[in-house]
Amino acid sequence: MKRYDLRELKDNFYDRMVELIDKGLAVDEVGIFLFEVGDFSSIQKSADVIRATGNELMNSLKFNEVDWTVVVKKLKEEIRVERSEAFLAKEAEALAMKEIAEEEKAE
Repeated sequence: MKRYDLRELKDNFYDRMVELIDKGLAVDEVGIFLFEVGDFSSIQKSADVIRATGNELMNSLKFNEVDWTVVVKKLKEEIRVERSEAFLAKEAEALAMKEIAEEEKAE
């Protein structure tokens, strides 16, 4: 298990978090990432970024008044690819449904 403090990056920690998962964690190893919350959008975005990489988001917790922690398990490459493709397909489907709903609303 490794712990990474990304608070100094403010809201620009996503790429660094993915890099640390990819290069800093071994398969089946858990990483704990601490980041500054800001306007709370970073919480959902961090979960989406982790899911998009195909890794497992094990937990997401409020650390203190301004910081948040996510716990991530790095999975095997085959599993990550499968999960990532499924997540991205689901996101694309949701976007298409949203566009259809907006078109119908505009009519």
